[in-house]
Amino acid sequence: MSEAAIHSVTAPVARPELLASLDPLLREWLPRQRWFAGKGRPVTGFSLVTANELLPSTAQLGLLHLLVRAHQPLTPAQGAGTRPGDCYQLLIGVREALPPHLAPALIGHVEEGPLAGHTVYEALHDPRPADVLLEALRTRARVGELRFERDRRQEIRGDLIPRLITAEQSNSSLVFGDTFILKLLRRIVPGVNPDLELPLTLAREGCPRVPAPTAWMAADLDGETYTLGVLQPYVQGAVDGWELALSELAKDGCRGGEGFTGEARALGRATAEVHTALARALPTVTLGHVQMELLVDGMTERLATAAHAVPALRPYAAGLRTAFEALADLASEGRTWTAQRIHGDLHLGQCLRAPSGEWSLIDFEGEPSKPLAERRMPQPPLRDIAGMLRSFDYAAHAVPGALGSPRAGGTPVPAVPDWADICRAAYCAGYAEVAGRDPRADPVLLRAYETDKAIYEVLYEARHRPDWLPVPMAAIRRLAASP
Repeated sequence: MSEAAIHSVTAPVARPELLASLDPLLREWLPRQRWFAGKGRPVTGFSLVTANELLPSTAQLGLLHLLVRAHQPLTPAQGAGTRPGDCYQLLIGVREALPPHLAPALIGHVEEGPLAGHTVYEALHDPRPADVLLEALRTRARVGELRFERDRRQEIRGDLIPRLITAEQSNSSLVFGDTFILKLLRRIVPGVNPDLELPLTLAREGCPRVPAPTAWMAADLDGETYTLGVLQPYVQGAVDGWELALSELAKDGCRGGEGFTGEARALGRATAEVHTALARALPTVTLGHVQMELLVDGMTERLATAAHAVPALRPYAAGLRTAFEALADLASEGRTWTAQRIHGDLHLGQCLRAPSGEWSLIDFEGEPSKPLAERRMPQPPLRDIAGMLRSFDYAAHAVPGALGSPRAGGTPVPAVPDWADICRAAYCAGYAEVAGRDPRADPVLLRAYETDKAIYEVLYEARHRPDWLPVPMAAIRRLAASP
């Protein structure tokens, strides 16, 4: 598609009629999507934020780009009343009839309104709409409120074959010819998303540990910018750290963590390179008594919430609370900490090892459930490190050769008794080689962050994956007993 063709598709969409005709279909389809954040609560209605045609729906194939708010009743924890629903990015294909190979993408058949008699479906399963997105990025198109930008220094070919990554994730990703990967954010919030902001910053710093954005999508609404997607180089042949760790764990045998020690050390160095580059490029702040008191209060409150929801956690609550009390005591004695921009959700699955052996960090979005302003706040780098240390512990409890599964039959134990400890030590040593300071030199803050992370894991597993609950509970017992 040419730039002129994309720019010409700006005819207004019949917005109220369009949403009314899609409403009953979206109410059924949207809650079934992995990236839908409001699981367990019914969708009571929708409001339309934007609607734009990237391909006219009067043609044989249409492509609609929608931002919609899904309204749901509040949970008891959220209080009474109402609030604006979460905003989602939808790419909807429109055809008179759906070819058999697109059957899994079906949303439904429209019975009334401007699309009456047509079939609508998740367009990312279809190569032609995916091509339209890449062409819009290549040509820096403008379509209504949508803005497609790119780094002019980087070439984007128009003949790359797209494919949708079908693995479960909180967003959606398209790979174009093993050259680029386009991550499309699903739950949209106002402001520049860290998944664009931080890789752009690191690219300007010359940090090679994060793929530099080639192009990105945004929407300009009511004076705010909404980040919609980021196109980055695809690391062909790369394996993520979780898969690699489990693969090495399965063949480690009696070697302890020896088979992954070098990788863990290299990953520690890569993490430190990213942290030091972010500290150079963006402001840092000092956290004193007042700031640390707020941090500790948040940790203590999360412990209370989790213990209320998960009875198995209650016997350990007093021991876990000592981790936060020790941190508060240090802060009251005048100890300070430096905070900076960090990854925010670091674990083995957020790291890629290229065939060359180099490690990259990806997915800087942070925890999507947290407000964007909170995700963009400076934080101590040990928060990232604690997340990675917990990830080694998770890997040690997984079934060798069966990726993604916990050990069956009671409380899991590591396949190799000291695997996690050896890898955690190697990671911290690698980090120290670059940062000049070993994370273990600050044991009070590190224990507090590990404890906070393990508490989060207990609550998550109890709600979503009960079979995995023994994994964080093993850490809870260890952390509650720590001095």
